[in-house]
Formats: sequence, C-alpha cells, structure tokens
Amino acid sequence: MTDAERFSLVMGLMPMGFDGARDPRVPSDARPSAGYVPGVPRLGIPALRETDGSLGITNPSGFRAGDTATALPAGLALGATFNPKLARETGVILGREARAKGFNVLLGGGMNLARDPRNGRNFEYLSEDPLLSAVLASEQVIGTQAQGVISTIKHFSLNANETNRHRLDAIIDPTAHRESDLLAFQMALERSEPGAVMSAYNKVNGVHASGNDLLLNGVLKGDWGYRGWVMSDWGAVHGWRDALHGLDQESGSQLDERIWFDQPLKEAYAQGQFPKSRLSDMVRRILRSIYAVGLDQPPPQPAIDTAQHHAAALEVARQGIVLLKNEGMLPIAAGKQRIAVIGGQAHLGVLAGGGSSMVTPPGGFAATVPLGGEGNMAAVRNMSFLPSSPLAELRKLLPDASFSYNPGASPAEAAALARRSDLAIVFGVRHESEEFDSPDMSLPFGQDALIEAVAAANPNTLVVLETGNPIAMPWHSKVKAIVEAWFPGQAGGQAIAEILTGKVNPSGRLPMTFPANAAQTPRPELPGFGTPYGAPVTAHYREGAEVGYRWYAKTGAKPLYAFGHGLSYTKFAYRDFTVSGGEAPTASFTVQNVGGRSGADVPQVYLTEAAGEKRARLLGFEHVELRPGEARRITMTIDPRLLSRFDAKAGRWRLSKGTYRLAVGKNAGDLAITADLKLAPRLLGR
Repeated sequence: MTDAERFSLVMGLMPMGFDGARDPRVPSDARPSAGYVPGVPRLGIPALRETDGSLGITNPSGFRAGDTATALPAGLALGATFNPKLARETGVILGREARAKGFNVLLGGGMNLARDPRNGRNFEYLSEDPLLSAVLASEQVIGTQAQGVISTIKHFSLNANETNRHRLDAIIDPTAHRESDLLAFQMALERSEPGAVMSAYNKVNGVHASGNDLLLNGVLKGDWGYRGWVMSDWGAVHGWRDALHGLDQESGSQLDERIWFDQPLKEAYAQGQFPKSRLSDMVRRILRSIYAVGLDQPPPQPAIDTAQHHAAALEVARQGIVLLKNEGMLPIAAGKQRIAVIGGQAHLGVLAGGGSSMVTPPGGFAATVPLGGEGNMAAVRNMSFLPSSPLAELRKLLPDASFSYNPGASPAEAAALARRSDLAIVFGVRHESEEFDSPDMSLPFGQDALIEAVAAANPNTLVVLETGNPIAMPWHSKVKAIVEAWFPGQAGGQAIAEILTGKVNPSGRLPMTFPANAAQTPRPELPGFGTPYGAPVTAHYREGAEVGYRWYAKTGAKPLYAFGHGLSYTKFAYRDFTVSGGEAPTASFTVQNVGGRSGADVPQVYLTEAAGEKRARLLGFEHVELRPGEARRITMTIDPRLLSRFDAKAGRWRLSKGTYRLAVGKNAGDLAITADLKLAPRLLGR
C-alpha cells in the first residue's frame, strides 16, 4: 500500500452535517449516516460505511427519506431478559438490516456498566454487572458479525455519566477498574472478538480515553492481545499523538477541533515524530477486521423480514418487562369493568430513548416533542413515542371492559376519573438521552403527585413505568402493582398489555439495582450538576469494583428492589445445590416450577464470601422455561476471575487459598441455599 492509501483508512468523515449539507470530500455513493471511510479500489479494499445501531439502524435527522428500521427495546430491557439467545437474535437483526441498507460497520455494542441511576445513556447499556453485560454484548456481536457486518463494543471505558462528558475526568483505582468495567470488556472480547472497539469521550484518571496509552496499548492491546482496531467516538480526539497512544482511527473527524489524522498526522510522519511502523499497525488492524468478518466478500444482500424482526422486538419486550410489585392485582381479569388509563401518552404509543441510538420506526413516530437544552445534541433532544399504544392493545385483550383515558395533566382531574373506575393504570414516563443526565431520580412533569392523587382516589391502582433508569417511588406503598417496561421498542404497547392481562407470564429481572433514593448511591449528588455546558467535571468512582448490588452488599443498605429481582405469576423453588472446584469451578442445582402455570425463571448464582472476605459477585445465571411441576437440573461453569482479585504488581489475577461461599437464589437480595467451595491458591492470566 502507498502511504496515501494507508492514511486514507485512519480518518473517517460524517457523510452529512447537522445542517444536512454533504461534505465535499465524501463521494456521492456514501449514504447519509454516522460515518464513512474510503476504501482502496486498487486493492479491492471496501469502504467502511458506518451506522449507529445500538437499538436499531438509525436514520440521523431523517436524511435518508422514508428509511425506517426495526426499533428494538432499550439495552436495559434486553439486559432484563437475562437471555443470551435473544441477545444473539437482536445482533442478527441489526446485522441484516445494516447490510440490507448498505452499511458494513455497526456502531452498536454499548456495554458500559451502569454506575449511576441518573446517567442519561444507561438505557443503551445492558446492566451494572460485568458478567451479564459481557455475555449479552458478546452474543450481539456474534450475531451481527455472522451477517458480514463489523460490530463494535463501546465506550472504552467508564462512560458512566453524560454531564459535560467531553470534559469529565473519571477517577477510579486502577485495580478496581480491572475488576469491574474492564473485566466486562475483557470477557466480551474473549467471547466474540468484535472488529472494533470505540473509545469514550471522558478522561480516565486524567487522560482522555482516546489517547490513553495505559488503557489502549497497555491493557487492551498488550495484556489482552486485542487484534482489531480502536476507533474514536465522534468528536473525541484531542491531538495527532492519540495515534501513538493506541487510537487507530479518528471517527467523525469534522466534529473534532481539527481533523488530527489528516494533515497534522501526515506532518508528524514527515518529520519522523510518527513512525511508519505505527501507521502500518493501525492499517493492519483495520484490514484484519475487514477480512476476518468478510467485508470483502459479503453474503448476498438480504431482504428485511419486517414481520420476523417485529416479532423478535416483541419477544425482547415481553421477556424484558419486570413485574416489581403485585399485591394480587395482576393479571387483570377479563370481564365487564371500568378501567382508567392515565398519562404517559398511552393512547398514542410508548416512549423511546434519545440521542444517536434513536431509531425511526416503521410508520414514523406517534408523537415527537422537542425538548431542547444546552450542548451539541440539544437540537435533536426529542421526546419521541413509538406507535404501539398500550391503551389500544389493552382494548383488544379486554374487549368486555370499558376504558377511559386521561392525559394526567391535572392530578385532580385524573383522580376524579379513577374514583369512578374499578381500577386505574397510571403510565409514568421519564425521557433519557445521550449527553443529558437527570438531576435526580424523580419522575418529571409532576407525575409523582399524579400517582399519589390517583392512588388516593382508587385503591386498585397499578403503575407502568417507561423509563431508562431506576426511579424513586415515594408512592410505592400506596399502589398495588408496579411494572417496569423500560423503553420497550416498537411492539412495546402489545407486550405491556400481554403482561398486564396475563397472556404472557412476566419473567424479566432487574439488570440494575433500584435504590430507595439517591442518598443510598455512591454519589448522592450528580457529578457536575449545575455547571455550565463544557465545564470540567470530576467523577470519583470511589465504589471501585463494588458497582450496583455489590455496593449494597458492602454497605448493608437495603435498596427498594435488588439486582435480579422480578416477580412471576407462578412460583419456583431451588434444591440440591452443590459446588465443585478445579480449574473451572462449577455450581449445580435443581429448579422447579411449583406454581400453577407455565413460566420462565432466572435462577442466579452468587459469590457471597471469598477466603474470609465478604464479597458479592454474580457468577452465573440461566433463563429457563418450565411447565407446572417441571424440574430441571442446571450446571453453571464459573469464570475463576469472578472469584479472584486482580494483582496489580503481578499484572495477573490471583485466586487466594481458602473457603468460598456460593449461593443460589432469586436475586442478589434473596439467596435461598448456600454451599462452600475450598480452593487452592493460583495465578490466572492477565
């Protein structure tokens, strides 16, 4: 390759600007999308045509007229399924739709650990746990790359808050970092080998992630031997020297202060400051992924099976909805009754998250409300509803009931309707978006007062939440049932109705702990709250590796709902829990459906004590469907790193000698049976 050809592969452009204008350097055959990197026709190297795609193939600002895609449920909804098979299926859908639309790089794979319940981008991610996040993210990557489309995982690392993210410095103990967020990425990379890793906007311990030599060269490429390439996030490069520190490709380069990997990098090369060997390494990594995934010989372009993809989105929503509370109110019985449906635009559709993951669904949005604000993404900060109306779907499943809808703008008016109804369903919504954190955990627009008023007027009140995060529930004890539907995607209204009426037995489990209030969290005050846009922010992640449920085990605080919590319309029991040691420890137990109807359970195995130290770690889980009375024996193989500590001096994982206590149960706060495992000391890999 010539130097000009090499340099052409390390710098990507956005094919369109926010004003809709095309960059003159982008060829006319590049479809409007997130990014474009020219190929090398002389050598048969294809162009990289990149699309955002965490929750479906996006159409930024509608620049591709009439182009829609399957709008999948939020990442947290997928996380709540605890079902790797569904994660693989969504990856296949993303890959097929990307390729059918002419794209060959999917900028999906969001898997940052959810450390803060106010983070505006948590809805794109999967969970607060390294194992759950790694398993589901890797399955998505495998599904996508099997379609001849490169998949990425992102954002490497510690993109755990959005407030002033370009200027945020994430401070964490390096060893704790290895045992939490980095372990999640490591396990996902080992399981799936994505073609690219996307670096984060934020700094990590004082150094921007896109130029963090310790993370990119030291950990990712050195310790882990990652063979793909590292691309920047859009607008996240701060100098040509980032190429020396492990960044292989500048993405969306028009958003940077300068296009660093064009003239500045070429000048450094000419002056001998940037070695040819490093340029060759950057290009080799990109080419390796192109050929490993098969971009040079993609499979035949498929027709999009919209019905099949809709059915998959529906199934993720069904399995991801979590029944948090049920005091005998659900499922709603068929028959003649007066039902009040209140708030949340439930007559129109279901809420979607905002930002670069926003997908235009078939038929367009049911409603869009521009919210605005400060920052680069304020112009596209929209509260959008997907056209799947819970009210319409409830009417289909309960044809004998009489429904009345109230928008919930006036608590007094809504309470009056509730008072003359047999039961009331209140839909609580909270919009979340990239670049914007929520200042607290409350529902906006006075919805907490609305729920209080309705519950006071009618004791038979249930709440359906469409949120991208845990919320505080000051009305918790006053309602009979609570359902967390997340942002449930294009079939969300149907899934909600099926859960409420019992057509589908709920099986979702919380992928995030629901705190009682923000005071229970490691940072009661939101980092950077109230500072001007663009101001420097420091987030001290003092909890280190004790993220989420691990924090509650350490502090002894009792959350509102534990990680892994979720109710069913049937009951499950566990027995005969045994563990064994060796190179790959195992845990075995029998789970039985002891209730009266078929359903799915998600038994979870945890570490609770390690060689005399109290320590909470999810070690394994399984989504299992059982008929009434049916029992199944389950055996889980445990990654020994989850039992270990990272030894920074040795640069390896160290398993200490001693007794390890394991437990199986319904969630992190409800562990039914324990068993002890004796292990010998040993050093593991990096």
